[in-house]
Amino acid sequence: MKITILNGSPRKENTAAMVDAFAEGAKEAGHEVDILHVGRMKIAGCLGCEYCHGKGEGKCIQKDDMEKVIPAYIESDMLVYASPVYYFDVTAQLSAAMQRVYCIGKPQKAKKAALLLSSGSPNTGTGAIETYKNMLGYMGIEDFGVCALAGEENKSEEKLAAIRDWAKSL
Repeated sequence: MKITILNGSPRKENTAAMVDAFAEGAKEAGHEVDILHVGRMKIAGCLGCEYCHGKGEGKCIQKDDMEKVIPAYIESDMLVYASPVYYFDVTAQLSAAMQRVYCIGKPQKAKKAALLLSSGSPNTGTGAIETYKNMLGYMGIEDFGVCALAGEENKSEEKLAAIRDWAKSL
């Protein structure tokens, strides 16, 4: 299975450890894993201009790093969204990468998705989880699950090992 992880963190800390643990477990299970660091890419928000559904024939009018992300939405069997929680939601960078899939409609191969959230405080990711689940419902993609770590859990080798094992179960 081809898995793409969209890492929405602009930093190299807690979320990266979760991403690496998931990738390691999935690779050990024999899956192909690509990690896209969308948190460090230049991806603008959707303009709602409808160019993509008219003259653009599925291509966005904006020319930015989303052109590196769209192939993942077309070719991946599974998408994993990963983000720190910034004010009760995923980062603006990941949000833009999620919303800009609008130009192609829905991911074309993905049958599964997962969400990895890192936070300084517990129970702050409910908005992100709700958006993720609503999006999957619209797209007809199965939810493989959500892993939300908070505070000291972010540095817990036990929690990271659990993420590895979770990914191995694919």
